[in-house]
Amino acid sequence: MLMKIITFTAISFAITGMIALGLIASDRTKDLTEDSTDGGLNFQSTFERGISAAPETTDLKMKDGWSLPVRHYGTQDPSKPLLIFVHGSGWLGLQFNNIANALSGDAYVLAPDLRGHGAAPERRGDVDYIGQMEDDLTELIEATRLPDQQVILAGHSSGGGLVVRFAGGKHGALMDEAILLAPFLKHNAPTTRENSGGWARVMTRRIIGLSMFNTFKITALNHLKIIQFNMPKAAREGEYGHLATLAYSFRLNTGFAPRGDYLKDIEALPKFTLIAGREDEAFFADKYEGVMSAVTNKGAYHIVDGETHLSIVDAQATEDLIREALK
Repeated sequence: MLMKIITFTAISFAITGMIALGLIASDRTKDLTEDSTDGGLNFQSTFERGISAAPETTDLKMKDGWSLPVRHYGTQDPSKPLLIFVHGSGWLGLQFNNIANALSGDAYVLAPDLRGHGAAPERRGDVDYIGQMEDDLTELIEATRLPDQQVILAGHSSGGGLVVRFAGGKHGALMDEAILLAPFLKHNAPTTRENSGGWARVMTRRIIGLSMFNTFKITALNHLKIIQFNMPKAAREGEYGHLATLAYSFRLNTGFAPRGDYLKDIEALPKFTLIAGREDEAFFADKYEGVMSAVTNKGAYHIVDGETHLSIVDAQATEDLIREALK
């Protein structure tokens, strides 16, 4: 009887593995170098505002030896909060340069280039394991904050999703307050438009296959790409196009969003301010409050007329609302 059980288990495992491999192999990356007709994000505001007075990055050595590039704005002062901006998918900390400069008198502002991103990442679009970006943010906070200094994490889009994930993780107590700019809550959250409004090309079958393997603690294929970003040609080939990251591995993408039970991560958030543009192409701005207030009463929700998914970062209303939160 025992041998029959072992044999049945082995056969079941083998069949599951073959199905998973089939799903993974059947879903591959595509050439997205030509402009798509499926929509996407409006990068016009990014082109128009430009980037000026950007400080050079300084490297913070992580425990594994990798150097985290960080831009610093203002001066460290125990009477002011430590404000860390977490960038969205495909970009880097430089996206916050204008607002970070504007707020540098109200807080000590940091804008890191998350692992797998930036000018010279170790492996573009990849990390070593799921959750590594949370660990990197933890090391950044612990290396920078002063005793009794308030710590505020502010994230845009997927960066906002990482802030939500951080709140629900083992290091969540390090964060005193959060600022969420049009945050990604989960692919199946009511706030998310299909394919994030045409911005993301998701390899669903590959994700299913890799998730099946990960259920059995098999992580050898987690480096495979599972999502691509539909970045317009003008952005890819523009002045900052070489800094863009156009695809993510399974392990980076999984760790760049709240967990499967995203409401549990939301419930763990400290006091937070959520800001989204009414014209957001990736998410439904008017649905955030209904989804999140069902599990927490710690949020203040603001929808800004006339702003899109990207333009919300540099909107004057966003600057004013963050400055008010810092007070």
